[in-house]
Amino acid sequence: MTDGGRTEASLQGRTVVVTGAARGIGREIALAMAGAGADVAVTARSREEAQRTVGEIESLGRRGLAVALDLADRAQVAPAFEAVVEVFGGIDVLVCNSGVGGPSAPLWDVTDESWDEVVDVNVTGPFLCVRAAVPHMIAAGHGVVLVIGSMTGKRPLLHRAPYAASKLAVVGLCRTLALDLGAHGVRANVISPGLVGGERLDWVVENQAAARGLEVDEMREAMLADTPLKRFTTAGDVAATAVFLASDGAAAITGEDVNVSSGLVMY
Repeated sequence: MTDGGRTEASLQGRTVVVTGAARGIGREIALAMAGAGADVAVTARSREEAQRTVGEIESLGRRGLAVALDLADRAQVAPAFEAVVEVFGGIDVLVCNSGVGGPSAPLWDVTDESWDEVVDVNVTGPFLCVRAAVPHMIAAGHGVVLVIGSMTGKRPLLHRAPYAASKLAVVGLCRTLALDLGAHGVRANVISPGLVGGERLDWVVENQAAARGLEVDEMREAMLADTPLKRFTTAGDVAATAVFLASDGAAAITGEDVNVSSGLVMY
């Protein structure tokens, strides 16, 4: 569909899986995918949480499926994706959005348990989901994998080492995945959001302010001042990028790390 010469991304007839889509960026991505014509499977730690997003998907006239999935439990991953394929018949797009923020502390004060949680969900989680979903894409001869990274993988924040390490790790994962999958017609990209407004940003601002000895409002203004567009990124900005990268309009884009940061990160 075109509007004044602009081509709108269409995902008509596609099946999309979005992990961690009960709220925040994941929810926005799931709804944007449905708005572009896709049927969407939503995962969350509880099926009840996922069902709320599914209700919104169905209100847009698309099919939705709520699936319980806790990525900290490896045994849940394969059955969750089998349930999607059983209902929808395949998987065209996988969006690995589930993630945890981890601790806000100097690295030497980070516990084994905190480190393991971040790596298990933010790095091992996408690996497990890709391993479960990609064979269906290879069999179909097409597909798209998107992993939600973060600018923090490249522009570090004080006291966020585990999170930063995990988000840079998925860049390497996706670049290699793109190389492995190219011959099968499957693409893989990372989306790295900047400072996305919401509860998690509020938590980051509060902890950064405490670490730097600033008032919360001062910290927020300093972060905002660093962005060329002088605004924080929204979940909708990230979702729109995800829809484009999932669409045929991005057919030549793979192995990329796409920043959606209001210009805060340009590399």
